[in-house]
Amino acid sequence: LDATTVRNLELVRNLREGKVKDTLLDVIDFTVTGPGGRLLRSWLLRPLFDTKEIAARQDGVAEALGATIGRRELREVLKGVLDLERLAGKIALAAAHPRDLVALKRSLVPLPQIQLELGAYSAEIFRAMFGRWDNAEDVASLIDKAILDEPAFLLTEGGIVKDGWNAELDDLRSVSRSGKSFIAQLEKRERERTGIGSLKVRYNRVFGYYIEVTKPNLPQVPADYMRKQTLVNSERFLTPELKEYEEKVLQAEERIGVLEHRLFLEVREAAARETHRLQRIAADVAALDVLLALAECAARRNYVRPEIDEGDALRIEAGRHPVIETSQAEPFIPNDLELDAASNQILIITGPNMGGKSTFLRQAALISILGQMGSFVPARSATLGLVDRIFTRIGAMDFLSVGQSTFMVEMLETASILHNATSRSLILLDEVGRGTSTFDGLSIAWAVAERLHEREGLRPKTLFATHYHELTELALTLPRIKNYHVSVREWKEEVVFLRKIVPGPSDQSYGIHVAKLAGIPKDVIERAREILFNLEKQELDEAGLPRLAYHGRAAKDRSQMLLFVEDREFALLRDLKDEIEGLDLSSLTPLDALNVLAKLKGRLEPGPSGQ
Repeated sequence: LDATTVRNLELVRNLREGKVKDTLLDVIDFTVTGPGGRLLRSWLLRPLFDTKEIAARQDGVAEALGATIGRRELREVLKGVLDLERLAGKIALAAAHPRDLVALKRSLVPLPQIQLELGAYSAEIFRAMFGRWDNAEDVASLIDKAILDEPAFLLTEGGIVKDGWNAELDDLRSVSRSGKSFIAQLEKRERERTGIGSLKVRYNRVFGYYIEVTKPNLPQVPADYMRKQTLVNSERFLTPELKEYEEKVLQAEERIGVLEHRLFLEVREAAARETHRLQRIAADVAALDVLLALAECAARRNYVRPEIDEGDALRIEAGRHPVIETSQAEPFIPNDLELDAASNQILIITGPNMGGKSTFLRQAALISILGQMGSFVPARSATLGLVDRIFTRIGAMDFLSVGQSTFMVEMLETASILHNATSRSLILLDEVGRGTSTFDGLSIAWAVAERLHEREGLRPKTLFATHYHELTELALTLPRIKNYHVSVREWKEEVVFLRKIVPGPSDQSYGIHVAKLAGIPKDVIERAREILFNLEKQELDEAGLPRLAYHGRAAKDRSQMLLFVEDREFALLRDLKDEIEGLDLSSLTPLDALNVLAKLKGRLEPGPSGQ
């Protein structure tokens, strides 16, 4: 799936806003874990090309789909697993904070329960997962014993390691925590010793620990008190015992910070040594999440299991566009599709704008992608031959910054298809040639269709939507081209789009009706109908050109009507061609040749009337 196809099919980003909303990923994503969501996106962008691998995923989805209660219970347990993949990466890079280790522990806690429930499944993909399942209980136990359940976010804040993990840390914390009781005991003892009932032992960050005595009691201060600060109503003192204790506490707190940091790093490094295990666990959790999510999607969206084989046919019965059916209020109209290399290689699809041609093209590709990623698909039934690449030429986009116009982009994409498509490719062509003049565009579209049909040894399956009704004539001479059109019904001068793709070419485009729906002014709509009528009836004026003027309007400058080449001009060109081919060049003298050339030139020059 190249970037153009991923963009045009809106697999992971919508064209309108560049967001996930209203994309195929948005519709099928029922994952409940971060790694599961990323893996689903990877599966979607990298479909499989091995029928056995596809069948293994399908078997898992089918079993999970049938186990409704078990699936829901297992998905509920999975919600408790955080982003193991990213947590393991942060730990391996030594970038994990204390809370990351706690998140890792909490993510490992549900694993034994998941293993227990996984044991009830019998699909090979689940059995293989169960056989290598690793609960990493030793890693969870290490973190649980060493790190607090609610640690500080930063290492410098302290409060990270649990009591009982390290004896030295416990001793230092005992010293630090004994401060309150020590102060209370010292204060009581000093009051008794000095007889000063108002004596207080206090602490602040500027002076540390000190004894405060009011001025009336200063005569009772013992000789071993050392004055530290004088205030208006009191003085503050130190004692040798208080100074010794202060140094002990401060040293303990400093050592606690250093020791906690070292112990945390040791735990993180121990966890980092298990990175490969953690990554394998994350991969299995993600795969389990995706398989259960695809089963949940199939249950909620009414998807069915497709038959994937190595044939070349795409047969879809009552297929639906997975995104549009969830985003519109009215019921989606399903359509059948049959493509194969033998008789239905290229489908030319005509019909009005807004009729459903582009939807039909895209849904075929989306169903093929879903099938080859191992998912169920939106259809009544589907048999899908393996596709090696999906090519898309859809929509109009230019890249002016690199000098590429809309038409140039269109041609570049078409060239890529013609050079790279194989017999196993699926090609979607929507309005090839519309970026240039009508005849140029028709010629290119015709030649592209012929090339895809006639290239030696290659028969890529192609859906070709077009407004060039002339292309429907290809089916008369090329046996593997079939015509289909979007059916409509006219009722009370209105057009009803039935959204059904049926065999045969379309006889009208209903562009004027679409213009009316878009809000084009009524007088413009009526004028367009008059012009269309004259063009279709080939009503000519005295000059032999289509009669487009109305309401007495003067004839337009005929230089604007180059699109309408008169039948007699074609006849004149044929006559000139026959006359030139009939010349015997070997018998002509140089003078004869000049005379013939002058005669031919005279027949091509306009007469006095300008005709």
